[in-house]
Amino acid sequence: MTTGSDPWPRPLEMGVSTGKIGANGLGALWMLGAAIGFSINGALVKALLGLGVDVFVVAFARAFLALLPLLPFLYRDGLGAFRTDHPLTHFLRALFGAGAMVCGFWALSRLSLAEVTALGFTAPLFTIVLAVLILREPVRWRRWTATAVGFAGVLIMVRPVEILEGGIDPAVFAALGMAFGIAMAITLVKRFPAGESQAVMLLYFCIASILVTAVPAVVAWRTPEPVEWLLLAGVGFVGLASQAMMIKAFRTGEASFVAPFDYAKLIFAGALGFFFFGEVPDAAFLAGALVIIAATLYIARREARIRPSHSPHASERAQPLQ
Repeated sequence: MTTGSDPWPRPLEMGVSTGKIGANGLGALWMLGAAIGFSINGALVKALLGLGVDVFVVAFARAFLALLPLLPFLYRDGLGAFRTDHPLTHFLRALFGAGAMVCGFWALSRLSLAEVTALGFTAPLFTIVLAVLILREPVRWRRWTATAVGFAGVLIMVRPVEILEGGIDPAVFAALGMAFGIAMAITLVKRFPAGESQAVMLLYFCIASILVTAVPAVVAWRTPEPVEWLLLAGVGFVGLASQAMMIKAFRTGEASFVAPFDYAKLIFAGALGFFFFGEVPDAAFLAGALVIIAATLYIARREARIRPSHSPHASERAQPLQ
C-alpha cells in the first residue's frame, strides 16, 4: 500500500500478475473500461436531465454516493488517516473539480453527448496555459503551437458563422468551463508531493461537491420517480467505478501509452448519443474534434518525452479525481 488510507493499491502490491498481455496492455484495457463507463455515466446524466431532474440534484447525488465507499476506510482508520499538510490546495482543487462537474452536467442538458465529450478534451490545452501561469513551467513553441491549433478546433466545432452571428449556445462555454475546471484540478494536483493519498483527494472532492450542490439541490428538490432513483444510483456507481478504472489504468501501464485510449470516449459517447438520443454529429463537429484530439495527442507525446512516464507517481499526479 502506498499509504495506510489509500483504497486503491497498485496491482503489483496486490500480487496481481499482468500475464502475457503485459502491463501496458492491461492498462489500456482498464482505460477503455473507464472510457465506456464515463460515456455511460454521461448518458445517464443526460437521461436524468431530460426527465426534469435538476442538475444540482444530479451532482449532489453523484458526490454523496461517491462518498459512501470511503466510509469503511474512515471507520477503520479514523479521520487521522485523511490528514494532510496541504488542506488549502486540496480544498481549491476540490472546488474546481466540483465546479467542473456541475458545468459538465449542465452542458449535457443542451449539447449532444459527443459534443460535451469532445470539448472536454480541451482540458490539456488549458493545462498548458495554467502550467505556465501557476507552476512557472517552461513551455516551448511546439506545445504553444499545438495549444493554439487545439483551440482552433474548438472554433471549428462551434462553427465560425455562429460566432459571427453571436449565436453560440451558452452550454459551449459551460463545457469549456468544465475543461478549465479539470485543468485547474490537474495543475493543483501537480503541487502535491508524490506520495499524497488518492483517498484524501477523493474525500475533499466529495465534501466540496456536497457543499457546493447541497443548497441548490434542496431548493430544486422534488421526490424522484422510481426510474429516476435508479438512474441517480447508476450515476453514482458508474461514475465512481469509472474513476477507479482510470486510476487503475495509470497505475498499471505507462501514462504515455494508456492516455490516448481515453479518446475512445468520443466513439462510445457518439454511439450512445445516436442510439438513445438521436444525436447525429455534423461535419463541423467531426473536423473540430479531430483537430482537438490531434493537438492534445501531440502535447501528450511531448510531455512523455520531457517527463519520463516511469517516474514515481507521475501518472497519479497527472489525473484529477472527479
